[in-house]
Amino acid sequence: MRLLERMRKEWFMIGIVLAIAGAKLKPSIGVNGGPLKPEITVSYIAVATIFFNSGLSLKTEELTSALVHIRLHLFIQIFTLAFFPATIWLFLQLLSITPINEWLLKGLQTVGCMPPPVSSAVILTKAVGGNEAAAIFNSAFGSFLGIIITPLLLLLFLGSSSSVPFTSIFSQLFMTVVVPLIIGQSVRRYIKDWLERTKPPFGAVSSSVLLAIIYTTFCDTFSNPNIDLDKFSLILVLFIIFSIQLSFMLLTFIFSTRSSSGFTPADTVAIIFCSTHKSLTLGIPMLKIVFAGHEHLSLISVPLLVYHPVQILLGSVLVPTIKSWMVSRQKGVKLTRPTV
Repeated sequence: MRLLERMRKEWFMIGIVLAIAGAKLKPSIGVNGGPLKPEITVSYIAVATIFFNSGLSLKTEELTSALVHIRLHLFIQIFTLAFFPATIWLFLQLLSITPINEWLLKGLQTVGCMPPPVSSAVILTKAVGGNEAAAIFNSAFGSFLGIIITPLLLLLFLGSSSSVPFTSIFSQLFMTVVVPLIIGQSVRRYIKDWLERTKPPFGAVSSSVLLAIIYTTFCDTFSNPNIDLDKFSLILVLFIIFSIQLSFMLLTFIFSTRSSSGFTPADTVAIIFCSTHKSLTLGIPMLKIVFAGHEHLSLISVPLLVYHPVQILLGSVLVPTIKSWMVSRQKGVKLTRPTV
């Protein structure tokens, strides 16, 4: 299963590159009003499909065992949806005086506003041997919270630069995100046994739809002659994203390993991944709604598209190191326990 998951992620990364290349080659196909009619097929049908799929695949029945760790959940959710975006905002005040493209900087802020992903943090926590139940709970709960909080954070830090009014944004979010998610969860109750037996390819479905969203987003970009992205800005943003990832992983490690924290080494593993990972699957559709019609939407999306593979790459590279630390700490705890 791990091998299949890794292969799926690798193909998805290749898919992103091909989607962007395809948009560059023939942008007229995926622009608003074009043959694909993305203003309907993407803005409504594709986004609703992703969240119905999420509702259908989300195993909320497995989360009850993790409910008791309230302190752990509070730490992760506050770090992810409050500390992270606020810190990025302060950091961007310094970066605003640099020559980095302003829309890429706005894109960095959108990364900070995103909820945790449903899959990657759980997979990496499991690979290390950390608190998987806590990772599942916080990924799922964070996704639910993100439906409400992420659009509010985006509007708070960036505002909506499109002509779409506040009430219209949230009515579309409700119809394309909340309603499909609830329907998916309701349907799951009746076909849960069948889903467990057949294990439908939920990840592949969401990834395919997401690639369609990415493709049409970049079609809009490449069809606009006024947009110019300099390579200097892109390289700097890539370096900044690596730095943010490593810094926040280190920060969560320091906070959660203090003697007064009360967290176990397994808890720390879940905290490191769940607090610093951001959801591309939920993020891109939300940006598509909140910044509908914005000419710089694709540039705003670039940091999130970069952050996604970076978090998987860094996480995968650090798995052996974190696992070694966790095992040594757990052995240390056992050795210090008094024998009866």
